[in-house]
Amino acid sequence: MSAAPPRTPTAAPDDILVFDRRAVARNRARAATGLAAHDFLFREIAERMIDRIEDVNRRFPLTLDLGCHDGVLGRLLGATGRIDTLVSADLSPAMARRAGGLALAADEEWLPFAGGSFDLIASAGSLHWVNDLPGSLVQIRDVLKPDGFFVASLIGGGTLTELRQAFLAAEARVEGAASLHVSPFVDLRDAAGLMQRAGFAMPVVDLETITVTYGDVFGLMRDLRGMGEQNALAARRRRPLRRETILALAEEYRDRFADADGRIPATFEIVTLSGWAPGEGQPVAKRRGSATHRLADALGTVEVPAGEKP
Repeated sequence: MSAAPPRTPTAAPDDILVFDRRAVARNRARAATGLAAHDFLFREIAERMIDRIEDVNRRFPLTLDLGCHDGVLGRLLGATGRIDTLVSADLSPAMARRAGGLALAADEEWLPFAGGSFDLIASAGSLHWVNDLPGSLVQIRDVLKPDGFFVASLIGGGTLTELRQAFLAAEARVEGAASLHVSPFVDLRDAAGLMQRAGFAMPVVDLETITVTYGDVFGLMRDLRGMGEQNALAARRRRPLRRETILALAEEYRDRFADADGRIPATFEIVTLSGWAPGEGQPVAKRRGSATHRLADALGTVEVPAGEKP
């Protein structure tokens, strides 16, 4: 792996930034030491991602774990026996140190690697904090070797919908106005389009839902802090929440969503992207209209032209 030539940053202008990347790095740094007590979501995402990687029948001599946290995905990758050398990178130097091995602090919005470096790039639960996701995907494609594989899981648009609704109701009730506390996340349709725009071959995008239950909203918020996943919106509220608002949040969450046993759910949508850097010998879709046989003949059905009733 060689050093990259200087890059031009791809971040969006300050006036349209969604996330405060310095706050993201601080949140991760604070969570690094105690992450093992709160990392259930990252472990679950990583384990599901490994299943996808093992479905690919090849070795990946040089692999990048991008947004590595404390190295949970890297450890699972090593156990597959499919990789020779693992490089771990995280926005937070403290997290990179926890991952160990060949690790460095690196920004997903400005990758410090030369083009054509990696056989596999995998990212478990990190890219949803990127402001310029299209630009990051293009950079990821560029630093893959031809026919290299990319797979990433990031938090999807329906995540923490319960917390979002309860916060809005509590603040409106107590303070007469509401502010943003839960980040906007990518949805499935947007992700599919981004993979195509970034130039990945054979892109696949899908969504899974993980639901976790808690005794109260305070347990959920402790886990979010412990994972380094608390609010890092650029337009986030800067003053502390009032005690009355916090109590109203717990009440709204319980009243709206608690089950028969009094436990509250927290929904996490996981959007997984995968695709290949273009390379020789890959399957290529035929141009539209080039078919020589009718699908209706193959299926033994009657073809009905568009606009006509069957």
